[in-house]
Amino acid sequence: MDKLNIGCGRDIRKGYVNLDVSNIKGVNIVHDLNSLPLPFDDNVFDEILCKDVLEHVEYTLLLKELHRILKPNGRIIATFPHFTSLNNYIDPTHRHMFSIRTFGFFTRSNPYLDWNNRNYYFDFSFNKLIKSKITFTKFLPYNIIVEFFVNLHPKIQTLYEMTFISRLFPAENIEIEIEK
Repeated sequence: MDKLNIGCGRDIRKGYVNLDVSNIKGVNIVHDLNSLPLPFDDNVFDEILCKDVLEHVEYTLLLKELHRILKPNGRIIATFPHFTSLNNYIDPTHRHMFSIRTFGFFTRSNPYLDWNNRNYYFDFSFNKLIKSKITFTKFLPYNIIVEFFVNLHPKIQTLYEMTFISRLFPAENIEIEIEK
């Protein structure tokens, strides 16, 4: 299998290597994501699913490790709480908060940041950010409209985060897809 589902918990997926710290039924590999390196060779996976995991670990170290085990042109698909999400403050295991621009920091093709001026921080980088979306809770009907407008363009996403609008309409999550 060339797909990895890290921190899967009970979200066991067919066609994936399911990895979690808990020995739950369906987990293929029991491993703590805080204990690196991961038990895989270099360039193994085409896709790594990382759903609600990065906020719980030292994500820069884990990203470097995911970069190592990801095949060239492979993708990481990740979901994590937006910095305005109430989930950041409710869950005591959350260690980090994220902006829509956080993962652009790790890409060479970010039009807003020059990789050559930041590459001394990390010895790895991704080719490009394929997708970035801010999501909102759906039980408030107006959030459907807010989500649509916020995600029309990356500049609108940035404007949303930089202004009072993000405090009036707090987001829930960020979804990204990033390519090695």
